[in-house]
Amino acid sequence: MNTAQARSGGFRSLVRSAVIWRSGSQIVGQIITWAATFLVLRILSPSDYGLYAMAAAVLALLALLNGYGLANALVQRENVSRQDLRQLFGMLLVVNAGLAAIQIAAAPAVASYYGEPAVTDILRVLSLVFLSNPFLALGYCILAREMDFRRQAQVNLATALLGAVVALGGAVAGLGVWTLVLAPLAMFISRGLAMAAVARAFMWPSFDFRGTWAMAGYGGTVALSSIFYFAQTQSDVVIAGRVFDAHTVGLYTTSLFLAQIFVNKVVPPLNEVTFSALARMQDDPAAFASGFLLSVRVIMLLSIPFCFGLAVTAQPLVQVVLGEKWLGVAPILQIIGFAIPWMTLQVLFAPATNAAGRPAIAMKNSVAGAIVMPAALLVGVRWGIEGMALAWLAAYPAITVFSAAMSAGAIGVTVRQIGGAVAPSALAGAAMALAVTVADRHFAGESPVERLAVLVAFGGAVYLAVMLAIARPRLTELISLVRNR
Repeated sequence: MNTAQARSGGFRSLVRSAVIWRSGSQIVGQIITWAATFLVLRILSPSDYGLYAMAAAVLALLALLNGYGLANALVQRENVSRQDLRQLFGMLLVVNAGLAAIQIAAAPAVASYYGEPAVTDILRVLSLVFLSNPFLALGYCILAREMDFRRQAQVNLATALLGAVVALGGAVAGLGVWTLVLAPLAMFISRGLAMAAVARAFMWPSFDFRGTWAMAGYGGTVALSSIFYFAQTQSDVVIAGRVFDAHTVGLYTTSLFLAQIFVNKVVPPLNEVTFSALARMQDDPAAFASGFLLSVRVIMLLSIPFCFGLAVTAQPLVQVVLGEKWLGVAPILQIIGFAIPWMTLQVLFAPATNAAGRPAIAMKNSVAGAIVMPAALLVGVRWGIEGMALAWLAAYPAITVFSAAMSAGAIGVTVRQIGGAVAPSALAGAAMALAVTVADRHFAGESPVERLAVLVAFGGAVYLAVMLAIARPRLTELISLVRNR
């Protein structure tokens, strides 16, 4: 796609359609998933979630090597042949078979590290997830190149519903921690096969990897960056699982689940669209930079009030959504909620620099995070689980500022422009958090439902009022995007 096409209304409409389908389906899918998750949370115990989190940390580490970087190499490339796709499929099969074997072999050692024998069987069963990755990544590659997020959305919605049904059924049947294993397993396997089907991606793999050095180099750099990013974002579970019991780890990981709902569930689909769109604007630096800043303005406009709101309404939120047995989540959420907007901003840089053909920048940013975050956590753990939460608040601003400085040049923007894109939302969010904290003193005696409803409504009104006063064009911009203007 050339520059003229990228500037055309047709391309803007294509991007808008992609955003609507990908993010819209993600929102609907997550509503289904969250409804099931919160019901399951009321049935299962914190210990069940703690055990699963210990196993999931290993799965998440190996999943970073599952070949999505190879698929993105072809998404980023201008021209792709069928032979390229066959070679990609062959590489994906080899890589994921190796990852499954590694997880099965390492399971006893991981269980011994945590002192939880049940982790062995959990990891061995979860290794089946890797069987779906080749089909999922190949289908994603084909559809992302076409910017066809409609069919991806349909698959995601259907498999999210299947996962929710399996989760509820397992919880009601009394399967305990195995509920948390079988639900994602059913979802990922069905999603992989369905994605390959709708993309018409069923083909014979090629194990002749001659001429794939560029793809392997790009994918390897992305994978290496992801490994360092794992150390940045998942080292807390590794540390906590060694120091605390399964119950405490369950409280901590559940607070992270709540705090990271926006950055883990809403932002990734938007980043997928951003990557595909920016990859086709590489020959227009002005449009590339403008598109990135637009994504920062819109995403932070929504992320900051959401995360700050979770922090200042943590106690009634946990009481209403999770129940009294989860009240230990609230003090952790009150701290981590203020750190997550920094994380949200940081994850916006990698898709842009990767789309510009500069994956090494994201790797350097991840290396910095892999050094700073575990160091902060190892210090914070001395003060218990809340000390680990404080480590997030101390480390993430530094990591994000470093990432901005490293990435700005490749994107074609300045750090000052990035700060300007975030500042109005940050000011309005701070005003909202302060106002809600003060107002909450007057509702401490009310029922949790009434208290939460009043605080959410009041906080939303304060945020909107401040934004109208200091940055009305940001709200107008969001409305125009939704209306395709």
